[in-house]
Amino acid sequence: FTMLTRKADAQMDFDFAKVVEASRDNPVFYVQYAHARIQSTLRKAEKEGLYQAADHLALLGGEELAMIREAANFPRTVEAAAKAREPHRIAFYLNDLAAAFHSLYNQGNDDAGKRFILAQEPELTSARLFLATNIGQVIRNGLRLMGVEAADNM
Repeated sequence: FTMLTRKADAQMDFDFAKVVEASRDNPVFYVQYAHARIQSTLRKAEKEGLYQAADHLALLGGEELAMIREAANFPRTVEAAAKAREPHRIAFYLNDLAAAFHSLYNQGNDDAGKRFILAQEPELTSARLFLATNIGQVIRNGLRLMGVEAADNM
């Protein structure tokens, strides 16, 4: 994955320490962590009986809807990467999608109303979990294309 985060004609300084580092500086860790975070959120919601596969997307805000639009770009990104023989496009896309998800998720640390799981608002919770499920699927599919297993736990 790390090798595929660079254009084929770009010079790469391979830093083994960064490749095994558990931080944002390690792109594969960062993307896998987004997937694991999503899976953890879904398990928690299921355990609490809050996840119902219902479409309440009208309740989502601008940032959340932007993520849906970005997820919808995945097939076009894969097609463009294949046509141009530039697999780094998929790696960039996954990193950007993971960054958007982490940003959205972290907003819940400062504002309880932004959390994915809100017991007092089951419809909004369902909409956010629907979003998370779909983002997780896109990340899983993208990682699979790159030969990387999507982590469910980290």
